[in-house]
Amino acid sequence: MQKQVSLPFLLLGILFNVCLIASNLLETKVIQLGPITATAGLIVFPISYIINDCIAEVWGFKKARLIIWCGFFMNFLTIGFARIAIALPAAPFWEGEESFNFVFGLAPRIALASLLAFLIGSFLNAYIMSKMKVATGGKYFSLRAILSTLAGESADSLIFFPIAFGGLISGAELGLLIGTQALLKSLYEVIILPVTIRVVRYIKKIDQSDVYDRHISYNIIHFKDL
Repeated sequence: MQKQVSLPFLLLGILFNVCLIASNLLETKVIQLGPITATAGLIVFPISYIINDCIAEVWGFKKARLIIWCGFFMNFLTIGFARIAIALPAAPFWEGEESFNFVFGLAPRIALASLLAFLIGSFLNAYIMSKMKVATGGKYFSLRAILSTLAGESADSLIFFPIAFGGLISGAELGLLIGTQALLKSLYEVIILPVTIRVVRYIKKIDQSDVYDRHISYNIIHFKDL
């Protein structure tokens, strides 16, 4: 029997990958929002967690696992292509070499921190969303979305910043950065929650899918049943 992928799942999967790649590029700029200092990736990265919530809620953990690994490998591929482009000699008349290398030349330490934090944070988010859906009988979507995102974003920040900046900034500044980023990204989820709820309801209606993850494997490298 031929497996089919629904259009909403396909579109969310594409958007998930775009958001992850864009967030890595935007992380190279530090922005100031009043008294708060953050990276520009804050604009788009939380959207990946919102999409993660939608996929886990509608199609279950197995499909969320598929999309998370796709996002990981697309990020890895982008970093690899960027390293090749940087290694290639620039044309003599081109004056953008330094700026190009700054944006695309993600240091190996930063790249490792980003990929590892993404994997752990995303899987934790999907796992909590899946488990809580079964435990609550599908109720309290808003609470489940907020708690899963808070856990995922916190894990992401706790992994990324110590690996990326440990030893480069003080422990106090590192702790403040971790707390600020996790809080702001989770707040993003709360603000956009009314939209997320409507999107999930609409997808469930047109796709006729509302998966409950009973008796499945939560092993993140279990690929036999997608």
